[in-house]
Amino acid sequence: MREIVQTWFSLTRPVGPRFYAGSGFGLALLKYTLDATLVWLATGRLWTPLAYVNPSLAAREAATGVPSQWVFWVLVSCSLPFYWIGISMTVRRTVDAGLAAAWSLLFFVPIVNYLYMILLCFLPASQAPVPPPAGQRDVLGGVASSAASGVLVGLAMMAVSVVWLRGYGASLFLGAPFVMGFVSAFAFNRDAPRSVMATLGVAYLTLVVVAGLIALLALEGLVCLLMALPLALLLASLGAVLGRQIAFGGRPVAAVTSLLVSLPALTGFEARALRAPLREVATAVDIDAPPEVVWKNVIGIAELPPPGEWVFRLGIAYPVRARIRGAGVGAVRTCEFSTGPFVEPITEWDPPRRLAFDVRAQPPPMQEWSPYRHVGAPHLVDGLRSERGEFRLLRTRPGRTRLEGSTWYRNNLFPQLYWNVWSDALIHRIHRRVLEHVKRRSETAGVDS
Repeated sequence: MREIVQTWFSLTRPVGPRFYAGSGFGLALLKYTLDATLVWLATGRLWTPLAYVNPSLAAREAATGVPSQWVFWVLVSCSLPFYWIGISMTVRRTVDAGLAAAWSLLFFVPIVNYLYMILLCFLPASQAPVPPPAGQRDVLGGVASSAASGVLVGLAMMAVSVVWLRGYGASLFLGAPFVMGFVSAFAFNRDAPRSVMATLGVAYLTLVVVAGLIALLALEGLVCLLMALPLALLLASLGAVLGRQIAFGGRPVAAVTSLLVSLPALTGFEARALRAPLREVATAVDIDAPPEVVWKNVIGIAELPPPGEWVFRLGIAYPVRARIRGAGVGAVRTCEFSTGPFVEPITEWDPPRRLAFDVRAQPPPMQEWSPYRHVGAPHLVDGLRSERGEFRLLRTRPGRTRLEGSTWYRNNLFPQLYWNVWSDALIHRIHRRVLEHVKRRSETAGVDS
């Protein structure tokens, strides 16, 4: 067993067809069993094998329902060793079969990856020697040219995916950082082997340069770039380690080209092929006032004080005040945020118990930090869409009320398991700001807004 585990995680031990097939099918079955069990325990839904192997990451996420955020972190943590074993064994099996190591990048191309891995299960081992790397290059020149290669690829993928296709699919957020790290590392090591730390440094330099250019070109703001940074660093690191290893196995670039061509197209497909699931975020506070008093402060929310929370100072939209024109179903609630108004026709009016409304129009979810007044990021228009909201007032005991606020929204940024962590936390912050304001006003004097 020790030999098997060492072979799984090695970057140098050869992998034959029988070991590759046995490990691949066995580990895939184990990973599915663990993931499906976790999703079933958290949501009560069965993650079927067919949904699990769906090539669209967005479709896979939708099949899990709306699990709690802790499920996301457990799934990610458990997936990392499996993905690393799959990547490293595919590279070594490709070389063992006598193919150029760059063909192992087909591991990341949906549908094609399944066919390629099945092929590797049958290709016999080859005795052809692996060509050694060429002579040493100037280090500084190698850093500059390698980073430039990754930068060009990253900007091209951003341009195709965001500017042209206007899509924020998983292939962009997962594929672009990985490919940037891979290309820069491959270029840095193709003529002479470099250390892992130096290779990672070039990959991170590539990310920083691309992020800076994106900000200067007004494609994104600094806040969104920082939110994407943890995921980007992880994927760029994996790409860099793999690119370094592939550089030692030859220089053909056909597989690299196929990957770069396919990822932007997959981004547009994912962004349009599946509607994001409706997600609820609910927050509650307990108020020392009867529901009749709290109701008055719910239907008309008086001017809120300037925010002290750091997330709102970073540019996240925050509520300023709310007014209702009319009363009962059909009245229109206007909730003014720092970036503009929400227009919310009332759908349920049950004083002093329940107020529900749809969202007919909404402002951008944030004001980006940028050198420019306007940032042309499509996700500011349709990345996160609120559909309805609701306040519920429950009399817990005489003179005391539990006030609950809910927002139902769709998050069109993929992978949703990652971005939902951010959106849920920010919506909770917005809820808390409003509910705490209603609590203060209701408890002090029960003043009408």
